[in-house]
Amino acid sequence: RSVEHRDAGWKLFGKVPPREGPVKDPRRIQKEYETKTGRAGHSNLTSPRQNVRKNLDFEPLSTTALILEDRPANLPAKPAEEAEKHRQQYEEMVAQAKKRELKEAQKRKKQLEERCKLEESIGSAAQTWNQEILPNWSAMCTSRRVRDLWWQGIPPSVRGKVWSLAVGNELNITHELYNICLARAKEKCRSTDAPLAPLELIKLDISRTFPQLCIFQQGGPYHDVLHSILGAYTCYRPDVGYVQGMSFIAAVLILNLDTADAFIAFANLLNKPCQMAFFRVDHSLMLTYFAAFEVFFEENLPKLFAHFKKNNLTPDIYLIDWIFTLYSKSLPLDLASRVWDVFCRDGDEFLFRTALGLLRLFQDVLTGMDFIHMAQFLTRLPDLVPAEQLFQHIAAVHMTSRNRKWAQVLQTLQRDPERGSPVLKR
Repeated sequence: RSVEHRDAGWKLFGKVPPREGPVKDPRRIQKEYETKTGRAGHSNLTSPRQNVRKNLDFEPLSTTALILEDRPANLPAKPAEEAEKHRQQYEEMVAQAKKRELKEAQKRKKQLEERCKLEESIGSAAQTWNQEILPNWSAMCTSRRVRDLWWQGIPPSVRGKVWSLAVGNELNITHELYNICLARAKEKCRSTDAPLAPLELIKLDISRTFPQLCIFQQGGPYHDVLHSILGAYTCYRPDVGYVQGMSFIAAVLILNLDTADAFIAFANLLNKPCQMAFFRVDHSLMLTYFAAFEVFFEENLPKLFAHFKKNNLTPDIYLIDWIFTLYSKSLPLDLASRVWDVFCRDGDEFLFRTALGLLRLFQDVLTGMDFIHMAQFLTRLPDLVPAEQLFQHIAAVHMTSRNRKWAQVLQTLQRDPERGSPVLKR
């Protein structure tokens, strides 16, 4: 090998072009260094190898060179066994890297295929809803085929229309009525005599509504729309006013419907018995719903029910937030929308069935926790909840107890409150 490549061109982790200029003798470099540092005459105290190390230029360029290249001339040569060992290690590293890359490429390909398959499925389903189901809604909405499609999730392009039809408009709210309520809300905002408590609470809650989306906060495209719907509702139902949690329900509707239609669906949703009981904070009726939930909890998950009871974890601790926001705050938005799909079809029962599905999904984790950790886990569910697994667990929940369905159990408990859950009576 040439002198240039042996000395000046060497780098610990690879080779670089040799430096310009004549190559200096190592002994001369050592002598100049000792003279400059005032250590002349003491060179015998310092190891020659240490001096060589200090004069090397370390510039990591490639791990390949470290394994495959020979050592520089001023270091002992690699033994043949060590060189072969390093070569084998390098080849193993390359093989493992290629294997990882191939595995990742296959994973990406599979994800892309699944995404394409899902998009095709959604497109086909949207066509079915638009061309077959929606034009014949009254005749087809209760058919087995439509119920099966409903369970699989409504395509986003028709979701708002289906929700509006399923929720209905028993209150007979018109677009004109919404505009009247909105005008009154704006007048209240301008008035100095009107109480500002509900409006201030609305402003505060809007800032905390789906903050990760950044579309409902001040300056976002839907900030004023959300404020308008919530303000209009306080004028439409002053007896209910604004309650924390409403902003999430209104926000989900805004994402799927025009403003006036979102208000109509919002007002009708909140007029359902369960929602009205919670938003008006009807304590006795809320306890009845919790007691009915516990009946089916014990029926479906007896071991977990006993564990909750042993730790005094009552349904109100975790159910209130789930029911108040219809899971839109607790679950990822796309999964919450699927829950809403079936909720609009099956009513209040599905909210409690979903709760049992969540408990069933996480029962192995929950049985190993104490009160504090269970409460923390259920009030802040994992960010990634597997949609298909959750719906499989929801489907496995049986909403019958001693041949009585949810509505019958709830009705029985309303007639005879003493039969309710003793744990909840505080």
